[in-house]
Amino acid sequence: MNELNLLGKTELWITNIKLNHVNLNSISETVARVLKLSRNEVFVTDVREDYIVLDILRETIDPKQIFGKKDELLMELAKIPGFIITPETDIHSEGVLSFISLNKEMVETIVEESQRIIDEVKKKMKMRAIVFPTGFEVKRGIIKDTNTPLIIDKLEKEGFKAVHGPVLDDDEYMIAAKIREAIDSGFGLIILTGGVGAEDKDKTIEGIEKVVQNIKTEYVIKYHQGRGRHAKNGVRVAVGKYGESIIIALPGPTDEVKECIDIVIDGVKNNLKEEELAEKIANKLKLLYISRYNKHSHIHH
Repeated sequence: MNELNLLGKTELWITNIKLNHVNLNSISETVARVLKLSRNEVFVTDVREDYIVLDILRETIDPKQIFGKKDELLMELAKIPGFIITPETDIHSEGVLSFISLNKEMVETIVEESQRIIDEVKKKMKMRAIVFPTGFEVKRGIIKDTNTPLIIDKLEKEGFKAVHGPVLDDDEYMIAAKIREAIDSGFGLIILTGGVGAEDKDKTIEGIEKVVQNIKTEYVIKYHQGRGRHAKNGVRVAVGKYGESIIIALPGPTDEVKECIDIVIDGVKNNLKEEELAEKIANKLKLLYISRYNKHSHIHH
């Protein structure tokens, strides 16, 4: 079962109780044990004469940890010296945590239905794509964006619902902000083109790194850093994952995008690991670079 997002609704209120020299640590430990949470994820945040408030320090939770747990939790709390349950004692919350009060007979049915809905949402999200071209040359109209129409056409033929994102400046903070916005909007595939080279203006991968912790990158070609315009040591492609969203950075030249877009689509549809997909994309582009070099060498011989 997938975990559910608490959406910031993390408080549990236990009302209509009586407290007499009760140990607050014992309350937190009991709640953590019953809900199968770490002790450092549960804290008492407010105590009054007839109620207490606990905060669950989690962003997500497995429904089986919380659904229908009210009676078991109250029974265990009643064993704590000084924690007195009354006939009116209740537990309430907002959002997902409110399901703690579910009737136990309903839990399995609701968990199954929740899983079905989650699976359906994830399936639809996976097939929603947005494509961001990057670079001042494209934004100022110096060169035409031929990548985005190509990618969208390919995606739509494979069953994706794809949209054209705005052209992004060579600014890692703007790129990061737009990626986050796309994730929040439910796009399962986010593709960026351009800005993956060795010049100091190339900021696409740096932008992704501000959103994704474990981004996987692969070099397509390496240079001597510091020589000429090479502020970095090569051209890379990148694949990262944030939640259910996959973020992919491809080079700017359209012939390179055309060369690897089928690999991108196949990898996403077949749930390739990020490092595998990055390696496959890079290897395909390396062959293109070798072909270019051989053709150039042949012409000059």
